[in-house]
Amino acid sequence: MNAPLPRFADLAARRVAVWGYGREGRAALRALARRLPRQPLTLWCSADEAAAARTAHPALAVLDVAPDAAALAQFDWVIKSPGISAYRPEIAIAQAQGTRFTSGTALWFGERAEARVVGVTGTKGKSTTSALLAHLARALGWRTALAGNIGLPLLALLDDAAALWVLELSSFQTGEAGPLELGVITNLHEEHLDWHGTPQRYRADKLRLADAARTLLVDAAQPALLDATATHAARRLYDDAAGWHVAQGAIWRGDRRVFDLARFALPGLHNARNACAALCALEILGGDAVAAASALARFRGLPHRLQRLGARAGLHWIDDSISTTPEATRAALESLPGAAVTLILGGHERGLDWAPFATWLAARPPQAVIAQGASAARIGASLAAAGVPWRHAADLVAAVDLARTCSAPGGAVLLSPGAPSFDQFRDYAARGRRFAELAGFDPCALAAFGEIAGLGIA
Repeated sequence: MNAPLPRFADLAARRVAVWGYGREGRAALRALARRLPRQPLTLWCSADEAAAARTAHPALAVLDVAPDAAALAQFDWVIKSPGISAYRPEIAIAQAQGTRFTSGTALWFGERAEARVVGVTGTKGKSTTSALLAHLARALGWRTALAGNIGLPLLALLDDAAALWVLELSSFQTGEAGPLELGVITNLHEEHLDWHGTPQRYRADKLRLADAARTLLVDAAQPALLDATATHAARRLYDDAAGWHVAQGAIWRGDRRVFDLARFALPGLHNARNACAALCALEILGGDAVAAASALARFRGLPHRLQRLGARAGLHWIDDSISTTPEATRAALESLPGAAVTLILGGHERGLDWAPFATWLAARPPQAVIAQGASAARIGASLAAAGVPWRHAADLVAAVDLARTCSAPGGAVLLSPGAPSFDQFRDYAARGRRFAELAGFDPCALAAFGEIAGLGIA
């Protein structure tokens, strides 16, 4: 870490604004109201959020336009929501004029320097790994917090106590993390280029977690990640035959068979590796991971992550809306060996290279492939170049209609788009709920649909 992380006391008697009124922005405003109750505040939010913000915070100056550099430069501090890229030109201009930018994540770390924290990141697998680690730690009786990018802003738990904090950190947040007892990086693939600008910058921002971690845990089966973290002074490995790894339908600790995967509700090798990461992390923290491993049988998967919705009209429907990279879609397909799958791809266009995925898919084509949304043309061009037949749909509604006509009876319709949702939906969860509705399900009637079990402190 370079400069000390800011605290709320640093914001006192300063000109302070909050940029964004999503979960993080709302949590920041509530924390500011508690810590600095008489502080004048300004909020920038979207026009459709303004009325709710004014109702919730009557003393707040609400501006329903995006700030430009001149507007930002009027403030000493701006608390920015994670989804707003730190590389926007107006931010650079305002910083040059003295405005300082921070976040709920940085403020939490500034206030809670004494906390025992595990930070988990990775292009895919970070949410499941975080939830698994919290679940296993609680199985040992540890009072554990699960928060961060997984769905609960850190500032919502600012005044709460826990023996262990398990925090999922996105690439937007890894540079804002304070000292970590343990950092976990599951993998690195191309992602979020619209925020970071280049693959190199995305990679560098992800790896900032390693700089904050006293001990670092990475996947031994990820050569690029091994190379990138080779100089870390206290690096540990999972997915390695000498430690926690998957083999012969089970999770092993070295040569000891610990947990049979037939008892694990999460499908796919990638999820078994996530479990290995969580077990290894628990062991590094001093927990009896072998004893805790049996609790994997009670773990409930996260929503919109290979969530089996059920059967309708002779087809099985699977919601994997969380998959926003081609690599995540590949992992989803690998978890369904032998199934007659109709795959729905596409969404927000970020300019990702789909050629490697298309080449991989050509060797094992699903029963049908449908590309929809803003990225359909790019995806379709790569599929066609690799010789993979595909069909085009304008949007998710059309894609589901098409899936009904081209799927094999008894087959599966898999929404694993490999792209974000922002061309049609607010977030991946809204896309998943709409998929369920289009398939003929009532999301409210599905057990725990949309709920992430274990958030908060328990």
